[in-house]
Amino acid sequence: YAAAMPVDLSHASKVLDRFVVRPGSRFRLKDHDPGWRGEGDLAELSVKELKAKGRAFLERNVVALSRAQELLWANGTYGVLIVLQAMDAAGKDGLIKHVMRGINPQGCMVTSFKQPSAEELAHSYLWRISKALPRRGQIAIFNRSHYEDVIAVRVNPHWLERASLPPSVLDRMPPRRSFWKRRFDEINAFEEHLVRNGTVVLKFFLHLSRAEQRRRFLERIEDPAKNWKFSASDLAERAHWDTYQEIYEETIAATSSAGAPWHVLPADHKWVARSIASAIITRAIEALGLAPPQVGDADRAHLAQARAALLAEE
Repeated sequence: YAAAMPVDLSHASKVLDRFVVRPGSRFRLKDHDPGWRGEGDLAELSVKELKAKGRAFLERNVVALSRAQELLWANGTYGVLIVLQAMDAAGKDGLIKHVMRGINPQGCMVTSFKQPSAEELAHSYLWRISKALPRRGQIAIFNRSHYEDVIAVRVNPHWLERASLPPSVLDRMPPRRSFWKRRFDEINAFEEHLVRNGTVVLKFFLHLSRAEQRRRFLERIEDPAKNWKFSASDLAERAHWDTYQEIYEETIAATSSAGAPWHVLPADHKWVARSIASAIITRAIEALGLAPPQVGDADRAHLAQARAALLAEE
């Protein structure tokens, strides 16, 4: 369990790899426990103790992730794209807040994808995604993403009517299964292109149980300080819970690739999901083997001159 890991993540690979969806493997959400909280003694901890361990790990890992991001920024060779998908109230915002709080904001950008605007609908569904991709040296976080166009849109296919797709693309409503298969292929090709050109793609599905979503919704309704977090659409989408689970299952299985695999994180306990995500992100950047950029002879000569000038001021 990630909260018990040392900051050195080299020995944690087996733990982290259990959350990866292997490309081509049979994937079923029911095989992944959203309430998983560790094994052995860790499974016996109270919620309070679990939170404490999660916080402790994140505090230690903030330093490691900050150091990794600094090297990413300094080298300017790779970009990192973090994709977060989940049912409502699964904890995407909290994960961003707690996991990324120690990094330099100059090198990080968060984009929350809502319903597309008229301008966005006038382009391919990947157009608005392309505009938000990370530059080299930068981390980009997608709070929802291009996967909304094969998940939420699939649950609500009438949304496609706003896109005015050519008849040759959308030949019936609701679309045929082949329509979604083509989109899976397009997404896989898009992400393969990113990986080949230096973008590390990390995809996380925060796996929340229906019972825990209900508890969090009630908390938002009953706590005046959290009322703003709840909307009528949340309940409307919850009515399609089973459909969403089936579509997420198919989508994750179809788009978990060797270069951009999905990670299914148990999300009923927020600190578990946050700890695991933090460890995976740090490990991925450290695996790039980045080192502080080295300067050439000419630059070293300029540094020596600058040093001499500064010392002369004494």
